[in-house]
Amino acid sequence: MTRREWLAWGGGALAQGAQARRPNVLMIAVDDLRPSLGCYGNPGIRSPNLDRLAASGMRFDHAYCQQAVCAPSRASLLSGTRPDTTRIYDLQTPLRKNLPDVLTLPQFFRQNGYETVALGKIYHHTQDDPEGWSVKPWVPPGNWTGKAAYLDPASLRAMEERDARLSAGMRAGMGPAFERPDVADDDYPDGKTATRAISELRRLKDRPFFLATGFYKPHLPFNAPKKYWDLYDPGQFPAVTQPDWPAGSPEVARSDWGELRSFAGMPATGPVSPELARQLMHGYAACVSFMDAQVGRVLAELESLGLAGNTIVVLWGDHGWKLNDYGAWCKHTNFEIDTHAPLLLRAPGRKLGGRSTPALVEFVDIYPTLAELCGFQAPPHCEGLSMVPLLDKPGRRWKEAAFSQYPRGAVMGYTLRSGRWRYTEWLDRARSSVKERELYDHSNGPLATRNLAAERAHAGEVSRLSALLDQGKGWRKVRQAVTQ
Repeated sequence: MTRREWLAWGGGALAQGAQARRPNVLMIAVDDLRPSLGCYGNPGIRSPNLDRLAASGMRFDHAYCQQAVCAPSRASLLSGTRPDTTRIYDLQTPLRKNLPDVLTLPQFFRQNGYETVALGKIYHHTQDDPEGWSVKPWVPPGNWTGKAAYLDPASLRAMEERDARLSAGMRAGMGPAFERPDVADDDYPDGKTATRAISELRRLKDRPFFLATGFYKPHLPFNAPKKYWDLYDPGQFPAVTQPDWPAGSPEVARSDWGELRSFAGMPATGPVSPELARQLMHGYAACVSFMDAQVGRVLAELESLGLAGNTIVVLWGDHGWKLNDYGAWCKHTNFEIDTHAPLLLRAPGRKLGGRSTPALVEFVDIYPTLAELCGFQAPPHCEGLSMVPLLDKPGRRWKEAAFSQYPRGAVMGYTLRSGRWRYTEWLDRARSSVKERELYDHSNGPLATRNLAAERAHAGEVSRLSALLDQGKGWRKVRQAVTQ
């Protein structure tokens, strides 16, 4: 959609008047962040700045990504469309290859008079969506992978030794899965990103802006300055809470966490040792606190510049992450632990005061929500639903289900969360037959213990949820029911 077509349609009404009153947008993206934070009821994790953001805004307790891996999740969120529309299911395909003309979220704001800026990791592919940004996206020098990710000489030696032993098809440049050098925050990429965000806020303070700031941690490797490791007692991390996949879960639903296995010192097969598991959990927690401190620096500058009162702040993790849950690691599944992610929102003029909502929301809802909060009408291609009504009435009737999906070779797994249930169907790519079904009861938390899909007592629930899923199209019916 061109700018002329957009204005004629009506989406740019506010861009033509009352520009000084438009709120700014600070969007903070965090890689691999699961909702294990103080504000989500985990006091063992030190996340004071995210907790303060939640206390001044709204916490969404049941927010779901559309696919539990970086590139598809971010492409879906930033385009406002679901994976079957983007046709992005892997890390290789950039958004504009499949959707060259889609009006993305940053492009939407740019066409409506905002200066749009990307720092750090926003899209998985840094140079994706050139039409979306007023200036070329910025990434910290050296980026965040390979040698640039490490500061400890021992880590670099381990990486070099691993690279020397590589066999065909193995990824080079992967050092240890964690390090803890005694260095300053700005010695790592996320510290540099926060410093750049502060600089950009100062530059942009007198004009409408959409500033997208993406932090890499707690993504692997779990590298953070020593002071963040020192916040935790290593003994506080249990080796495993539930060591096995849910009983009766199909093999196609599981993962072998090859992402972690690719790092130096990780086992090629089988589980990690209890001691190594504790070290990994400790490293993840340290990286969460490191990232939290960088978010705090950016939010403090927003306050210092007098911008907080007219700036929407939205923070999201691109998907969940397993920390030895089911004896597994990383993401890459349709399970609750991977599709559920944190979402925090603060909006000018709305006294949210630390409210929370149990409503089911999806990352495709972020685009129309930001549009409405800024006084715009979201473009018609958006496949989500504005969450603004929930800001006024968190307990109102809302979506009956939240939808995600994950591919496995010749099959696609479509999954939904509805009430206490997570229901999944694995379909062949022609969608002509269901190969596997899963039904999990999450009454007692995010970890499932048994697949109930084949049990006669739950046949009615399977039938109901299958109809709701409707082979990946059920979200349209759900949206229609909410808006009627």
